[in-house]
Amino acid sequence: MQATATFTDTYVAVNQFYGRQVQLLDSGRFEEYAQTFTPDGEFQHTPGVPPAHGHDGIVAELRRFDTRFEDDPVQRRHVFTMLNVVPREGGDLDVTFYALVLTTRPGEKQPFVGPSCFVHDVLAVEDGQVRNRSRRVGHDHLFETH
Repeated sequence: MQATATFTDTYVAVNQFYGRQVQLLDSGRFEEYAQTFTPDGEFQHTPGVPPAHGHDGIVAELRRFDTRFEDDPVQRRHVFTMLNVVPREGGDLDVTFYALVLTTRPGEKQPFVGPSCFVHDVLAVEDGQVRNRSRRVGHDHLFETH
């Protein structure tokens, strides 16, 4: 991003970041996904499971979570929508959005939709690169407050 980025430039950069990040996640490229976080990044996505910290912790958490699909081959697609980007003093960004996870099984044309989530990210913009400082995922079926 440019040093004097407009809000539109920032919003586009955030959308581009998420497009790349979610494709890494959905294709199982967990090491590359973890690199989209700052070295001390925090990632919390499963209710009742403590947040993962740092690249190695994020990879370990994603691998742990992915084991639930070992005997159930699926293609998962994360759909992020309704992004609200709010610049913080100092350059970071607060971003909230809705996320739907679409799960498709071999031979099935209709995906299963769920969970529906509310996500809060803190994004860092460093040297023109966008990266996650933290991600907190709330699951709508638990009626968590947002």
